[in-house]
Amino acid sequence: MSGSRVARFQFRFVILALITMLLALSSGDRATLSIAGPNMSKALGISPVELGWMFSAFAWAYVLAQVPAGWITDKLGAKLSILVGLILWSVVTFLMSGVAWLAYPFLAMLALRFLLGVFESPVGPAAGRIIAAWFPSSERGIAGAIFNSAQYVSLVIFTPLMGYLDHRFGWEHIFTVMGVLGLAFSALWFVTYYPPAQHPKVAPAELDHIRSGGGLVDLGAAPVRSAERGPKWSDLAEVFRSRMLVGIFLAQYGITSITWFFVSWFPSYLVKARGFSVLDASLVATIPAIAGFVGGVMTGFFSDWLLRRTGSLSTARKTPITIGLLMTMLIIGCNYTDSTTLILVLMSAAFFGKGFGSLGWTVVADTAPKEVIGLTGGVFNAIGNTAGITTPVAIGYILAATGSFNGALLYVGLHGLLAIISYWVIVGPIQRAVIQERPELPRAAPIPAE
Repeated sequence: MSGSRVARFQFRFVILALITMLLALSSGDRATLSIAGPNMSKALGISPVELGWMFSAFAWAYVLAQVPAGWITDKLGAKLSILVGLILWSVVTFLMSGVAWLAYPFLAMLALRFLLGVFESPVGPAAGRIIAAWFPSSERGIAGAIFNSAQYVSLVIFTPLMGYLDHRFGWEHIFTVMGVLGLAFSALWFVTYYPPAQHPKVAPAELDHIRSGGGLVDLGAAPVRSAERGPKWSDLAEVFRSRMLVGIFLAQYGITSITWFFVSWFPSYLVKARGFSVLDASLVATIPAIAGFVGGVMTGFFSDWLLRRTGSLSTARKTPITIGLLMTMLIIGCNYTDSTTLILVLMSAAFFGKGFGSLGWTVVADTAPKEVIGLTGGVFNAIGNTAGITTPVAIGYILAATGSFNGALLYVGLHGLLAIISYWVIVGPIQRAVIQERPELPRAAPIPAE
């Protein structure tokens, strides 16, 4: 293999590993409550409905902060936006370990979970920009799938760790350790991440490869100055004028509802409905997570193979999404068996399907207007994570009303069907959206589908 070919493939995958680690850490921090929740609830007298509101407090903030976070990321660049957010959310996670010392721990956790959502909000918009800048179209399926697989990596790595900390030292130490890990990772991010055009070691051959394949290598080379064309709030209306983008946003809501069941109520389901201990539940939960990881990585290779085979971006993205989301509906089958083995098989198949159907960030990198990739990613993540507001609370009320998880599993499984309908009925052809020209601003020529 030639030296230029080796250089061509080196650094963009280092960056991909970095943002995958970032998402894994942020997913772990937002899932701390799912492991700490059962014993914390006992110690502090927290009801299922209150726990549901604690889960959703993160999502309220995360949703409300997404669009401003996308705008800030477009304005300041991914490196600075992530660095500040990472430091702040790690401090907040650490502070959660002390809520038992306060007079009103429930209100304190609501406030801290809300702040966690605010400070984690730049992760999605920044990642959308990074994938669009560092990867050509032909590799975005793989890049987006590996990045998205971080949520499963997080469950595989951090869930057993948090279960052990809860069992050995107490629920408070889950938050202490995760906060310290975040602060350590912020130092790694600061010294490692650069935009493509500013990377001190990336070879010209690699930049040419990315650029020739549709990668936006100059994106984020420097913060946008006020005199330059940058993101404008009026662009938000342009994003919502695209039926394609609106359909993608709605589908993400359905997909994220499934995600939020696994990162909020799934350990409690194993403990309360299936009789596991907290430690055993944290270990068993890794089995569906591994299946989700395998599905999440496989879909990228499958999607990019379909793109090379068919030349159709729509076929390459919609096909694996549909197959995967049909599989997620298998979760409903858990209502009709008492076999622990069969339940794990169905949950693992559903989580594999959820991973295989999760190409949302790849689709955003394919379709977002190039001027406002961060803003579009913020809207995408905001609407998707509205499910983080509704799903934990809805499940809490279902449990309070019925005393059973059966209705909760039906609620979650039908959201996969919603996402499939959205992609096939609303989205239409997948291609780069273009903001309509305004006479007062210079505009680049429309970008064809990549």
